[in-house]
Amino acid sequence: MLEPEFWKKKSLEEMNQEEWEALCDGCARCCLYKLQDEETGEVFYTNVVCRLLDVERCRCTAYSERSSLMPTCLVLNPRQARELKWMPQTCAYRLLAEGKPLEWWHPLVSGDPNTVHLAGISVRYRVIEEKDADMEDLESYVVDWLG
Repeated sequence: MLEPEFWKKKSLEEMNQEEWEALCDGCARCCLYKLQDEETGEVFYTNVVCRLLDVERCRCTAYSERSSLMPTCLVLNPRQARELKWMPQTCAYRLLAEGKPLEWWHPLVSGDPNTVHLAGISVRYRVIEEKDADMEDLESYVVDWLG
């Protein structure tokens, strides 16, 4: 059982595994392929998702094995949440690392796991599965709907 509003009382480092996992809002934006400009460092998101993502549920189909099955998949920790500027601006880990509150649609705030989808934050119905994309031409899949 999670303590009410634990994210307001604990730092990222103080959270236990259950609390840490509960911070994920289920948007799956982190599962999008990203491109980085080598000169400027700017990150561009595509609408192509990892092959492990269940695009309806916006959940990984192999969560516990994800980093071995998909070597580019990051197992996020508090230090990375503070340092990785490519994390989506709406990401709870990033928001809390920056001292910002969770959004109204976050399931921990709303009490409903569907608000992330209803608010248009999740990738549901907006993405192409890896198997259906030309992975040699990811530039043509760059999107600007992440805000």
